[in-house]
Amino acid sequence: MSMIFFACVVRVRDGLPLSASTDFHLNQDFLECRKRLKALSSILARYPSRGTAKGRNLSIHFLSSGDIACMAICSSSYSTIMAFCFLEELRWEFAASYNTRSINSASRPYAFIEFDNTIQKVKHHFSSSRGSRAKASWERVEEELKLQPPVQLQLEATELLNGLSNGEHAGGHVEVVPTYRMQPVTPLGILSLVLNIMCGALNLIRGVHLAEYSFQEDHEGIGNVIAFFIPFLACVFQLQCYLYLFYSSARKVKTFLLLFCVCSCNIYLYGLRNLWQISFHIGVASLSSYQILTRQLLEKQPDCGV
Repeated sequence: MSMIFFACVVRVRDGLPLSASTDFHLNQDFLECRKRLKALSSILARYPSRGTAKGRNLSIHFLSSGDIACMAICSSSYSTIMAFCFLEELRWEFAASYNTRSINSASRPYAFIEFDNTIQKVKHHFSSSRGSRAKASWERVEEELKLQPPVQLQLEATELLNGLSNGEHAGGHVEVVPTYRMQPVTPLGILSLVLNIMCGALNLIRGVHLAEYSFQEDHEGIGNVIAFFIPFLACVFQLQCYLYLFYSSARKVKTFLLLFCVCSCNIYLYGLRNLWQISFHIGVASLSSYQILTRQLLEKQPDCGV
């Protein structure tokens, strides 16, 4: 008996089914799983590219890339690695058969129902773990899943999520938080991290020493202490460790605001710092700001090679 019971291809932005395998099962668990797959397909845009909704007997696996997502209902005992190998193969076959324009212009469900023949062929290869295609991609997919595990969902929750997304009221509250993936950190980005941490440490050390002196003898030096601590907070906690490493709304505004604070405080400290020191701190802040503004969100790309 096949371990892959059903497979389909949907459009990510609205969950429109583009093609599906013509498999009919009267098992009640399967029919319920189909309902949940339909519910999940309408909110795939909220999730990362890979995910699994586990159930007692059946599980849903999905793999999204660009405009489309491939989904499958498999036995819960079926290997997760094998399931994603199957979905990758299915995605490549569909991408080779239909272009982006035809996918985006599809207005009715199952516009590419003829693709069912290909789904059946690929399903036949992957229904048995002895298939040559499965062995060829097993190690690569296994490594990818270790580096980026698929998001884990509860099968029973997908129907509730669909009700909430359609504005229906439900007894519980489920919040889906989008996951943003940034482009890989570059060597120049790592350098800016190191330099920012160093500048932050220098600001902290100078600020602490000046604070000890100011509180004991020169109370008028409090402004200089604040001018040291503000760049420290901007360099370490905000400008670098947060805005560069993680996605945040209004990143551009925050970046320019913090850069302005660093520059203003260093100019204010002229006299306690010479022009070379001020130029160094402003230069590091400018480099970090440039790295933040040029590091963009990572677009979903095909997850396997040709």
